[in-house]
Amino acid sequence: MSTANTFRIEVSQSVLDDLQERLQKTRWTDEPADAGWNYGTNPAYLRELVTYWQKIYDWRRHEAMLNTLPHFKTEIDGTGIHFIHVKGKGPNPRPLLLTHGWPDSFYRFYKAIPMLTDPAGQSFDVIIPSLPGFGFSDKVALNTDQVAALWAKLMTDVLGYEQYVAAGGDIGAIVTKSLANQQPDRVSAIHLTDVGYPTGQEDWATMSAPEQEFGRYIQQWWYTEGAYNMIQSTKPQTLGYGLNDSPVGLAAWILEKFYSWSDNGGNIETCFTKDELLTNIMIYWVSQTINTSVRSYLENARAAWSGTPSPSAQYVKAATGVSVFPAEAPMPVEWAQRMANVQRFHKMPKGGHFAALEVPEDWTGELRSFFYSL
Repeated sequence: MSTANTFRIEVSQSVLDDLQERLQKTRWTDEPADAGWNYGTNPAYLRELVTYWQKIYDWRRHEAMLNTLPHFKTEIDGTGIHFIHVKGKGPNPRPLLLTHGWPDSFYRFYKAIPMLTDPAGQSFDVIIPSLPGFGFSDKVALNTDQVAALWAKLMTDVLGYEQYVAAGGDIGAIVTKSLANQQPDRVSAIHLTDVGYPTGQEDWATMSAPEQEFGRYIQQWWYTEGAYNMIQSTKPQTLGYGLNDSPVGLAAWILEKFYSWSDNGGNIETCFTKDELLTNIMIYWVSQTINTSVRSYLENARAAWSGTPSPSAQYVKAATGVSVFPAEAPMPVEWAQRMANVQRFHKMPKGGHFAALEVPEDWTGELRSFFYSL
């Protein structure tokens, strides 16, 4: 058994002072008239948020809140991994591994933790690692199959769980699929909010009409919304210089995704408070991990181009629950069944890409309903 040491988030005051100085010296761009969110991040909202960041937001308060959770660090195959491990109530909580995506962090799940650990009859031991290259894990960019191999050792060698369930969305969904295929005897079931998307390499003749429609939707989405993925999958280092140097640039890059991918009806604060948006941004800023987080896209692209069969791309035989939230891509059940052994498929009434943060009651209810129905 490997060991894990307790960990506290302790950001030096010099980092916070430097941040304030950078915010004060922001060189703002010109702005199109009535830009709104039509050109990217809304200039008026960004200025409003930055003013709040300077004058009201209190990192120390949020740092203290985060430190009420049990944080740990361990080293697996030479990579330092940060994780949260909260034991569930009751006699037999089920181990549940949650994996976040980009551009969020372990913070995605902070509202869900008490909902998953508290009900004594249907509770979970909740394990939430920070992806390598994100937050307080080591600054190294790995592909999803490499991450899944680390998670396998985290759950068995470090924490000693013989069997467990896992869930995730975005990058976390792909890691979870890979983990289920790498450890089929240990991962008893998984829950996903997406299962991967059509790439254009599929045999079109074998796809149902809803799958073909979904494929066309995804193709159009890449043309209109996928520029971030293209640059992060090809030239991430060029992007990283600006995002690591400018807090306003970092905020703009992340905010646009929180707006575009959430079920907010045109007002981002119907889904997230300013404090939540800024705390997630701050985790990237104080850890200086935005560069490695975006570089992970290139590592995944290289793995895909290598021609080597990937566990994350293979059909998942483990029992799988899928919840589709309305602000996500409109995945049909036929596509989900093509990718995994779907035992539960549910279209949700509200929520989006960051469902655990947007609608935590609905998201945790989906996990509990699925995992405790098996």
